Amino acid sequence: MEYIRSKDIYLLMRDILKLINPTLMEHGSRVAYIVYKMLQEENRYEEFELADIVMVATMHDIGAYKTEKNRINDMLQYETRDSMAHSIYGYLFFKYLSPVPDMSKVLMYHCRDYEKLQTVDYAYKDVAAYINIAEKIDIYSNTMGAQFDPRMFQKQAGTKLSAAGLDRFYQCDAKYGILNKLKEGSYKEELDEIAEYMLFSNEDKKTFMDMLIYCMGFVRESTVLDTVTTICICEEISARLFLPDQDREMIYYAALLHDLGMIGISQEILQAPRKLKPEEIKHVRTHVGITQEKLEHKVDAEVVAIALAHHERGDASGYPKHLKDQQISLQQGVLQVGDVVSALVNKRSYREAASKQQVLRFLNEEVEKKRFKRQPVMVLVDSYDEVMAHVKTETARILKMYQTLNMQYQQVSTKYKI
Repeated sequence: MEYIRSKDIYLLMRDILKLINPTLMEHGSRVAYIVYKMLQEENRYEEFELADIVMVATMHDIGAYKTEKNRINDMLQYETRDSMAHSIYGYLFFKYLSPVPDMSKVLMYHCRDYEKLQTVDYAYKDVAAYINIAEKIDIYSNTMGAQFDPRMFQKQAGTKLSAAGLDRFYQCDAKYGILNKLKEGSYKEELDEIAEYMLFSNEDKKTFMDMLIYCMGFVRESTVLDTVTTICICEEISARLFLPDQDREMIYYAALLHDLGMIGISQEILQAPRKLKPEEIKHVRTHVGITQEKLEHKVDAEVVAIALAHHERGDASGYPKHLKDQQISLQQGVLQVGDVVSALVNKRSYREAASKQQVLRFLNEEVEKKRFKRQPVMVLVDSYDEVMAHVKTETARILKMYQTLNMQYQQVSTKYKI
């Protein structure tokens, strides 16, 4: 069963990154459009290949969400700073975590001077060169407004920028009115149309969805551990309940996506080393609505329903809908248990991780109050040590690539004094 279309994976990732930093994501979308029109005019790539390039071009600055997150509101200053840090992190991010590792070097080379790029033996170096041009055109046109003249870059033709690439842009702008469409915002429709040609296998989709977890980690790294822990606990409970494969897959996707709305919540509140005030709790609870807004009409409705119910409780004390037990499905009940246990066993800014005894006591008390469904709680309580040992192994395996990425980035940072 298809729980999310290829196009919607792209739109969802774009929405998530826009939540993290709208300025950077809107820049990425405009750059992708410029590159798309330039390559479309050359007629060298099939539509599905152009769609993949649009995906990568949109996220060409993905490393900056990690390395420049406190310094990317002024795009002109961002463009003129040394780009090595975010280029390298972006390259490593796509190499280890995306299903298109062969295109990862585009992210590393997109800021490299053209005369240096010419010596590189890489199939997509023309894409990197075009992104370099598109990035500068977008940043300077937005900064300079009516004073901007794209021919100002002619003095860099053949050295910093591709002369052929600049000529291609001038030709396409004259033919398609690229700069006007960027200014009006009408380019977005064309960008969404090319996304219809994105064709990802189920395995690729799952890799992209996993990649979303790590994108959420740009805001708060503990989110990665929390989400992976929730997924693993839910998978263990589902297996022990002998749920059908389809149900287990829906729970997997719901567990992966259930807390993405947390990106839109104040990190100062989430990391406060104290109990939250009533108005702060109210703010945190809005994350469910944010999640709903981003998932609806992109992800399968049943998956969304499971994800949105992770804070509901059988006695109607939960939120946002105050559902009662008979209104809560078993799949939703599994995620509720997985989410709360993940929160308990992982350390928080205001408390240490809960012990086994504390977790089991809490679960048993909640079942007696009819706040959780009995079946998922009982299978977890009865096999707690075995489940959590497996969860520990699985989280370590899943996080290994992420940790390798960060370790390699630190090594490169030290070597080049980034």
